[in-house]
Amino acid sequence: MPLALAYQYRRYLDCLNARRFDALDAFTHDTVVYNGETKTRAQYAELIAQACDAIPDLRFDIGLLVVEGDLVACRLEFRCTPEKPFMGLAPTGRRVAFCEHVFYRFREDRIAEVWSLIDRDSLARQLAG
Repeated sequence: MPLALAYQYRRYLDCLNARRFDALDAFTHDTVVYNGETKTRAQYAELIAQACDAIPDLRFDIGLLVVEGDLVACRLEFRCTPEKPFMGLAPTGRRVAFCEHVFYRFREDRIAEVWSLIDRDSLARQLAG
């Protein structure tokens, strides 16, 4: 199961990096609990699409991936240049590097729950220069 789930997760990230938000039904349930809030698949896709719109060169790169049972833990690493406000921070034209620590619970090989922690302080410091 861990290898299959790791493969499925990598395919999910490939989908995000290709901006194929219309294909998320292969990777998520009809509803996803995101940081304690139930969202429809469309709302979840919009959340990701908004981040990609604000940061057009955003790529979801794995720094660390751990799979245990139906849980996936990942340290995502981003190196990008925000062009629109993101997380309440105005773009400055500076290239930034930051991480997201994200945890997923899969059910029937699709994402059911997500817990996301983004290092906003590091992002703010880099944007400020």
